[in-house]
Amino acid sequence: MNTIIKKLEQLLELGGTKKEVSFLILSGLALLASIFPPLSLPFDPAWIAVLLCGIPIILEAVIGLITAFDIKADVLVSLALIASICIGEDFAAGEVAFIMQLGALLEDLTVAKTRAGIEKLVHLTPQTARVLKDNNEYILPAEQVKVGDLLRVLPGETIPVDGIILSGHTSINQAVMTGESLPVDKTAGDTVSSGTVNQFGTFDMKAVKVGQDSSIQRMIRLVQSADASKAKIVNLADRWATWIVVIALSAAALTWLISGEIIRAVTILVVFCPCALVLATPTAIMAAIGNATKHGFLIREGDALERLAAVTRITFDKTGTLTYGTPKVIKVLSVLPEYTETQLYAMTASAEQFSEHPLGKAVVNCYRRSFACPPEKAEQFRMIPGRGVSCLISGKEVLAGNTELFREHGIPLPSQLLKEAESYLMQGCTIIYTAFGQKAAGCLILSDTVRKESANMIKQLKASRVCPVLLTGDHENAAAAIAGSLQIQEVHAGCLPEDKLKWIEHYQKQAESVCMIGDGINDAPALKKADVGIAMGKVGSDIAVDAADIALVNDEVKELPHLVALSRRMMITIKCNLSFSMGLNFLAIVLAITGILNPVVGALVHNAGSVLVIANSALLLNWKHRG
Repeated sequence: MNTIIKKLEQLLELGGTKKEVSFLILSGLALLASIFPPLSLPFDPAWIAVLLCGIPIILEAVIGLITAFDIKADVLVSLALIASICIGEDFAAGEVAFIMQLGALLEDLTVAKTRAGIEKLVHLTPQTARVLKDNNEYILPAEQVKVGDLLRVLPGETIPVDGIILSGHTSINQAVMTGESLPVDKTAGDTVSSGTVNQFGTFDMKAVKVGQDSSIQRMIRLVQSADASKAKIVNLADRWATWIVVIALSAAALTWLISGEIIRAVTILVVFCPCALVLATPTAIMAAIGNATKHGFLIREGDALERLAAVTRITFDKTGTLTYGTPKVIKVLSVLPEYTETQLYAMTASAEQFSEHPLGKAVVNCYRRSFACPPEKAEQFRMIPGRGVSCLISGKEVLAGNTELFREHGIPLPSQLLKEAESYLMQGCTIIYTAFGQKAAGCLILSDTVRKESANMIKQLKASRVCPVLLTGDHENAAAAIAGSLQIQEVHAGCLPEDKLKWIEHYQKQAESVCMIGDGINDAPALKKADVGIAMGKVGSDIAVDAADIALVNDEVKELPHLVALSRRMMITIKCNLSFSMGLNFLAIVLAITGILNPVVGALVHNAGSVLVIANSALLLNWKHRG
């Protein structure tokens, strides 16, 4: 028996979508030929539809009943098919099979599943490590590193394990763990995580967590477990199938016993076939997906919009989602009367023009956008990892960097400058101090800027009874400043990937449906765990996009309220479709019991119901949110 079942399953899996589309086209042409025969044939062309579309339905029903006694909508369809054939109503059998396979194909086309994100995370795992033993350096596979081993990490290399820096100064790109685009300065005693990238300095470290305990491996497991726990919505027709089958069979049997006319019983089975019911959900989803695509959304999971309609809370990552993710110079402070703010800006941009640090690049880019003249030529440029830069401009030494750089060079920072800078630091800004000729000259203040459409987007979401929440890896000051400007009351700062996951689980345990919006690799576990995950497709990482159900292709967050409203409108359409299809079915049953409908007319009536359901769903294609 098991062998037979396996063979049947293999038959069902042959070919895929192209085969199904071909079969539907041939079946549709065959049904037309059955109604308007072009020439005399030795058989009814409707048999082509029965064989191509009906046989797979019957096989699936048989497999489900034998293996798990699983009663789905295809059981009733199979009964109607067989009964119609037995009494010679070939067209009715072919038409029912065609409609059911059309609905199944539409449903299949709305589902897109992928695990490419996990594979890309695996590729981020460092393959080798520089291990120091007996004053020698050995290149070993990363999985062979043990707790307590001494390692050396060069600029540009990915850190192989979690550990503590023993010596050296550097800047670490921690975007894979925190999502923040700016590197973090590190020195002896600071911790570093596997998968993060050493950008500028060489350092030695001690391994603390290795193998499956490392940060990158924990993130992989988080994504896998979150994906496995996300429940998929069951088709409503299948959910009601047992009751539909029982009612249909009972009505058919009683009608046959009372009237003695088997044709009435078969008509009941035909009109009770849940064709319109099967089409109600997938056609509405397909139309809504088409609408969402026009507004820049790529729907990667077929039932994502169905889940989005129930969302009561949306959690946002900050950098790259609510903000642009790139720092900009928002203020220049000069403390030397001989230098204007413009001159200070120009000198700092000149010093940073060869820098590979994102902050240095941001200063130069902002300067070039603001002024027509290029930065002045800098000589003897030197990058100081974890500190800043130094160079000569017109023969005078220029330093640009953090307070550590000034302390190491013995340059005091005026108290007034520190006081003004502190107020900006409390808002989450970043400061670059500048000195000319061993004398503090002032500073440049940089900040990640909020997307211009974010405030109105948050306002519209609140109007839709959706509560916004900020989940960010950034520090509290920056998070509080952004949340305050956007009127977001609930903020959780300093979140690692597992922290974001825990907050989403916390809300879900409170019976809330949660949508997560993010762009970084660190957001992947949360995007998978949330009831709906939306990734920023333009600035987001491939791994975040792969982990999400929906991708916002052009990063226009202003369209999010439309997507939420569209999902709710789609659910209204689905409920209307279901109510109409069930009402039409019961009306047709009454007419079939009384003998007014025969199988062919009954098939055409419920076929008309299917057409009306499709037409109603099609209205979603051009629906617009009146926000």
